[in-house]
Amino acid sequence: MQRVEQHASFGGRQEVWQHASATLGCDMKFGVYLPPAALAGEACPVLYWLSGLTCTEQNAITKGGFQPHAAQHGLIVVAPDTSPRGEAVANDPAYDLGQGAGFYVNATQAPWAPHFRMQDYVADELPALVERHFATTGRRGIFGHSMGGHGALITALRHPGRYASVSAFAPIVAPSQVPWGQKALGAYLGADTAAWAEWDAVALITSLPEGAERLPLLVDQGEADEFLAGQLRPELLAEACERVGHPLTLRRQPGYDHSYYFMASFMGDHLAHHARALKPAD
Repeated sequence: MQRVEQHASFGGRQEVWQHASATLGCDMKFGVYLPPAALAGEACPVLYWLSGLTCTEQNAITKGGFQPHAAQHGLIVVAPDTSPRGEAVANDPAYDLGQGAGFYVNATQAPWAPHFRMQDYVADELPALVERHFATTGRRGIFGHSMGGHGALITALRHPGRYASVSAFAPIVAPSQVPWGQKALGAYLGADTAAWAEWDAVALITSLPEGAERLPLLVDQGEADEFLAGQLRPELLAEACERVGHPLTLRRQPGYDHSYYFMASFMGDHLAHHARALKPAD
């Protein structure tokens, strides 16, 4: 690992690190916010942020506004890139496929399969790397926006016991049923729609067995979001959770759109949600 950027921030330090990813077969960057407690040598829980389409590690760390809340709660926040990168990595001219649009799945189809294994990267390789290089308590939470909200939900659902908390801003809750998801899942996973269900939060929640882990979900959705009706469909998540008794707090925020202005407005609520689970009272 090589640190390529660092900035003092709210008593802590915002850093960017680069490393060679064995999972993705390319160099990757990720942001790490170290709160004052971490700089003082205290082991801290880690909260993983997954960004949306077209983003890199830079979007959340410069526009998300999480640093003062992470400093207050003593949380390390890790924000990876959204896909593998590089000349040897497959790409597509469209913004919603290829580099910048990994969708947090493990691709099985050519030309994507050799590099596009973002689920294994965010769920396995990245946490192992972070916990090897920073002092952590071993407790993890995960959240994200849009494509990254989809990624946070499916990652928590696919790995019961690995995360103590999960939340999302404007997530793509049912990619099998909306154009963004159908395009990406079809390209990365092939035409068999049965395989898509493993990467669809609504499908995963609907099929949870009796006694399975049910982490409480916090979801914020702007009502002025231009993608609300066509791509995000939060009502499908609400229906699935109600059907199987999965705890969900879905907050519809009047006047808010799909931008980082929306996320920054409610970031404090999400960090508090995660802190309650990651740092339970003694």
